[in-house]
Amino acid sequence: MKALITLVGRIGVDPSDSDETALRKRLAVVLCTGTLPLTLLWSAIYLAIGAPIAAAIPGFYTAFTPINTAIFAHTRNFRFYRFTQLLLILLLPWLVTLSLGGLKQSSVVIIWAALCPLGSLLLEDLRSTSFWIVGFVVLLILSAALQPALSPVALPESFVTWFFVLNVGAVITITFGLLYYFVGRRNFFQQQAEMLLLNILPKEISDALKVEQRTIADEYTAVSILFADVVGFTPMAAKMTPMELVDLLNQVFLCFDGLVEKYDLEKIKTIGDCYMVASGVPRSRPDHATALVSLALDMRAAVAGTRFGGRQLAFRIGINSGPVVAGIIGRKKFIYDLWGESVNLASRMESHGRTRCIQITGNTYELVKDAFYCEAMGTIEVKGAGQIEVWHVLDGKKPGTAAAFPRTPLD
Repeated sequence: MKALITLVGRIGVDPSDSDETALRKRLAVVLCTGTLPLTLLWSAIYLAIGAPIAAAIPGFYTAFTPINTAIFAHTRNFRFYRFTQLLLILLLPWLVTLSLGGLKQSSVVIIWAALCPLGSLLLEDLRSTSFWIVGFVVLLILSAALQPALSPVALPESFVTWFFVLNVGAVITITFGLLYYFVGRRNFFQQQAEMLLLNILPKEISDALKVEQRTIADEYTAVSILFADVVGFTPMAAKMTPMELVDLLNQVFLCFDGLVEKYDLEKIKTIGDCYMVASGVPRSRPDHATALVSLALDMRAAVAGTRFGGRQLAFRIGINSGPVVAGIIGRKKFIYDLWGESVNLASRMESHGRTRCIQITGNTYELVKDAFYCEAMGTIEVKGAGQIEVWHVLDGKKPGTAAAFPRTPLD
């Protein structure tokens, strides 16, 4: 049954269709063709009890719908297919009601017409749905108004009762099936969108934006920021095709992404060959500096022990700790970002660093000196900050200290 529904659901779907349009086309075809066994059965039963006119009406739907669906598969004119099918679903049950002699004698078969506004709600916009709802209500009123003038077909009382059960039960079952399928697909698309959003923004920021579209900017007093950059990237890139370059960077950053996830840190962005990570935002944590230095050591070990795109790469890594402002600004294509002198200084630590070295400022050193082997490198001249004292992180935890993040060196 699943395979059949999947096959039917491909009718009329164009590769260029959006997910929403493709979903609506599938629902339309499944709704219209899925009821064919029932309309064929209803037609046979009406014919058997001596109501040929009532039998001809669902018989017409049974014959017309496959032809119309085949035309839709060829032309992919969804608007025409949708309109004609919804019109039939609305009118034909009403005609059966009149042919059998009214609402009671037809076992309220007009309830099938309720699938028209329901289908429109799933397949069209709200304005179009309003049109079909009005049409359904008008037909109900006409059925009641014409009741005295109709000639009831002589049907057994038990037949009328059981057909009432069948009509109501079938319509409710179809309604539930459509809603179940629609909600399932909508939830799938929503989960995909949620995953995409969480790959762009931290969960806390994503949740805040769902509640209210506004500028989000918060101050954090204790944050560590890391920048990592490929050494000799420009001359290397000049010898590679664009696709080779993108593939190489993708391999490197996928490796780094896994390490960032391991330490529960926040990847901020990539800028060319530069990789930026923050610790302590948007969730404050007392071990922000040690966590980020642990990440830096693992990044260095991973790069040293791996060939990316058949090349042995080398990185400079710079880290600084201090206060920042973090959030999102603007209204389109926004990203979660950090601002402040602490960010600028972390970037300078990377750009003024040495190959394969993890260079940190005094702010970071004071936070990690009891947990890592660090070597004082004296002072360097940093644009906009003057003389800055820096250290290099040499290796992992010092003997006798508790390791907040147990590491397995890769080199």
